[in-house]
Amino acid sequence: MPEVKVRALLAHLLIDPGKVVPADRLIDSLWSGALPANPAGALQTRVSQLRRIVGKESVVSGASGYRLQVEPGDVDTGRFQALLSEARTGAPEAKAALLADALALWRGPALIDFADEEFARPEIARLEELRLTALEDHAETRLELGEHALLADELGDLVGRHPLRERLRASHMRALYRAGRQKEALDSYAALRARLDEDLGLEPGPELAGLYQAILRQDASLDAPVRAARRTNLPAALTDLIGRDDAVAAVVGLLREARLVTLTGPGGVGKTRLAMETAGRLTSSEPDGVWLVELAGATSVTEVVAATLGVRDEGPDLAGRLAEALRGKRMLLVLDNCEHVTSSVARLAALLLRTAPELRILATGQEPLGVAGEQLFSVPTLPQEDAERLFVARAAAAAPGVALDGEAVAAICRRLDGIPLALELAATRVRALGVRELAARLNDRFRVLEGSRNDVPPRQRTLRAMIDWSWELLGAAEQVVLRRLAVHADGCTLEAAEAVCGDDALSVLPRLVDRSLVVVGDGPRYRLLESVAAYCQERLREAGEFEEVLARHRAYYLMLAERAEPYLRGPEQRQWLLRLDAEAANFGAALTPLPQGSPRTGFLRAPATSQGPATSQGPATPPGLASSLGLASSPDETSERLVNALAWYWVLRGRLGEGRRWLAQIPDAGDITRTWLAAFTLRTGEAVTSVPVARPKTDLAALTGLARAQAFLASAQLGIGNLEPAEELADRALASFAAMGDQWGTAFARSVQARQALLRSDLDRARAHGRESLDLFAELGDRWGQSHAGFAVAWHAEIVGDYAEAARVHRDGLRMSEELGLWTEVADKMSLLGRLALLKGTFDQADSLHTRAMALSAEQGYTVGEEFAALGLALSARRQGRLDEAEAHLLAWIDWDHALDSDAALALIFAELGFIEEMRGAYPAAEARHKESLTRARAVGDPRAIALALEGLAGAAETPTEGAHLLGQAAALRLSVDAPLPEAERFDVNRITERLRTTLGPKFTVAYNEGLTNPPQ
Repeated sequence: MPEVKVRALLAHLLIDPGKVVPADRLIDSLWSGALPANPAGALQTRVSQLRRIVGKESVVSGASGYRLQVEPGDVDTGRFQALLSEARTGAPEAKAALLADALALWRGPALIDFADEEFARPEIARLEELRLTALEDHAETRLELGEHALLADELGDLVGRHPLRERLRASHMRALYRAGRQKEALDSYAALRARLDEDLGLEPGPELAGLYQAILRQDASLDAPVRAARRTNLPAALTDLIGRDDAVAAVVGLLREARLVTLTGPGGVGKTRLAMETAGRLTSSEPDGVWLVELAGATSVTEVVAATLGVRDEGPDLAGRLAEALRGKRMLLVLDNCEHVTSSVARLAALLLRTAPELRILATGQEPLGVAGEQLFSVPTLPQEDAERLFVARAAAAAPGVALDGEAVAAICRRLDGIPLALELAATRVRALGVRELAARLNDRFRVLEGSRNDVPPRQRTLRAMIDWSWELLGAAEQVVLRRLAVHADGCTLEAAEAVCGDDALSVLPRLVDRSLVVVGDGPRYRLLESVAAYCQERLREAGEFEEVLARHRAYYLMLAERAEPYLRGPEQRQWLLRLDAEAANFGAALTPLPQGSPRTGFLRAPATSQGPATSQGPATPPGLASSLGLASSPDETSERLVNALAWYWVLRGRLGEGRRWLAQIPDAGDITRTWLAAFTLRTGEAVTSVPVARPKTDLAALTGLARAQAFLASAQLGIGNLEPAEELADRALASFAAMGDQWGTAFARSVQARQALLRSDLDRARAHGRESLDLFAELGDRWGQSHAGFAVAWHAEIVGDYAEAARVHRDGLRMSEELGLWTEVADKMSLLGRLALLKGTFDQADSLHTRAMALSAEQGYTVGEEFAALGLALSARRQGRLDEAEAHLLAWIDWDHALDSDAALALIFAELGFIEEMRGAYPAAEARHKESLTRARAVGDPRAIALALEGLAGAAETPTEGAHLLGQAAALRLSVDAPLPEAERFDVNRITERLRTTLGPKFTVAYNEGLTNPPQ
């Protein structure tokens, strides 16, 4: 939850949404006189925190203060006041409904957290007065509607809490009198009169006194008004309508503007219930009534409508006589369940609307009527929160006292797509199964949700019956495309639909969308609701097409992955990453093995694709794609080609664990797959027993694929084990790229070699390779590559003390990585910028960057990045003197690095642990840690790491002279690689030097110079 001052700031801005609140007023209110050192800065900090919560664009700064950029209707107080204003006119039924909606917005006292704050008190008082006035209006309106029996009980508690509000008491007295409780009404007046006299020395007002006298006389004017019978056949609702307030308001608005509104949506989404609720809101505004015509079982639409409206079926042209009967009527006609008689409904609706200018029609169905002037409202499935509210309400009614586990409820509502009827059917099973077992059994949803609902038509009493009704209305071609669409996961493009479902998909899909069986989204993408997909998969198996269509699906997504792969290494990275993101679930489905016992014949091979980009849009898919796919030899071959085509996508997106799982499932994997798998295993933090040895390749595509996998494996081996095998692997990959003229591969291999050179402290080579790689990637327009190559360039700048250049390169890399959504790269860049902040002494910034990097790495399963960030937190904590915290960070990674044989990381960890012990004064323990660091550094062969260990040993040396000598040796090593310590990195060297110089005096220089001229061999 946001801190109190951030919530107070939001409350301040909400009081006058859209208006500027002066900064000085905000400061005075938030800090109440005890101002911070920098009030304007403190306010800006709270504003920034608020923007992170509500959105940057929602809090606007001006010359004198801040304002909340929202419409009044976006705030509950604004909606409340708008409803009150709307309720001032109109018939009692409409007024009562609007007031009820307004009062329902109150969930407790206004601004309760700030009730004692001066800035909030006037607004709290104003809103409370509005609420009480609305309650009084509502009570009077309900009395007018004859609801005195309910009000007699409901108002008692409210009058007790507000005993001096005479208008409220008057409504209560009238309700009591009309309910036959005259004595209680008189007693209520007497109680008020006594209290006013005792507290204020006053008498009740004349209106209330007049009411009292009228009750004593039993005046006939107090009797409930006799109201004309409502002209409607709408059934009374049995349950509350949950989650549809906005939809009801939207449909009411449409009916005010249009004379024909059609509610469309899939079966069970609640079209009928929404229509009933909307129509009920309009009964008072239709002098000739609101009439429901149920068409679910109809064969003659005209006959059913005429019978409902009392028009006799005598002679020919019933439709014409019906139209004449409605000519002068002001009426709302609700035509429910039109999907099986759409054409007939459309003809009759057009005739009636032409003839009767005051008639309005509200229709429901799974597709539009297609009549001129028709306004469509697609009834959405319930959002997750509302779906859970509905399910919990119905489950609690069906199984009182049964525990409703929140996680299981959320899963049920998600799996049932927020379809109200499906949720209500599921709720009836809670008593027998409980929510956890129900959630676990939804893979068999049609059997689990079998049951009886006597309050709905037979076609809606089970989930299967609901979908059967829609299926049977389809033509043969529509059924074929719909059932084949079911093999897709999380939707598909039109191109994919044509490839998998057949060439008829182009003409059939619009009809399926119109019938609300296919949901269309941006892209466009076509998706089936989960229950519809499960039903269609059953139909697909019944048709004997399941394995063949699944094979078409695998073939298409293999073709897409191989077609996309070249574009992931160039200027169109972002476009193709987003396209592959959208198909992630389909790639998973394509890689999932067929069920046991499924035939392994008929698998399809995707046509060969080019090795590189052909145009900015990529190779076009030819017309008739479904018929152009050829046969593949086996599904295992398809799967192996697919994982190799997706490997670089998984790297870029940081989906290392996902990629590793799919790579590992390939039986008898070839060299390329095994090499990728070894690299992914290392990047996710586990050791590999051996590096795959590749057989010579002659095929150009295989040679290219192997070289890329080897380069990535060499990158994954950085800092792990002996450096020489990784260097040999990078050299081998570079030679292959050079032989093939592969500029991207050359750039990648050079970036790996640059990092390897850094581990050797070969700074000239590191800078040269890094700069070459960066320039090549920039020429190719590969932003991932520029970010990756920038690591070595910036690290070199940091080593030589050019922190401004290092920060510039890292920030460029961070920006490019964030634009592309390359989250492992983003994590690394955050850690690297955190290191620079640490060196500058801005520890808060350093800790923030490292913490964010650590969390992001953990989310991606990127263990290497998680450790890199954790070590940054340790470095910062030690410099700030938080030694125990630093030690905990370091110790957490020792076992993991031992398992990986990561000497480079262990050299740093033991050096840091040694410095911690030395700062505690535990010199023997410090010496042991630094000796371990020295052993690890020598195994790596990095002069800078060896120098760090020697500097640590200097601080823990038995004699000051030995310490000074070791410091000189460390300096000599750093000079040997032209990397003297910049001032910002001399934290440990300076304090150790100062301590030894104080002890030795002039002898320090002698001992230091001896070490300087006699560096370790």
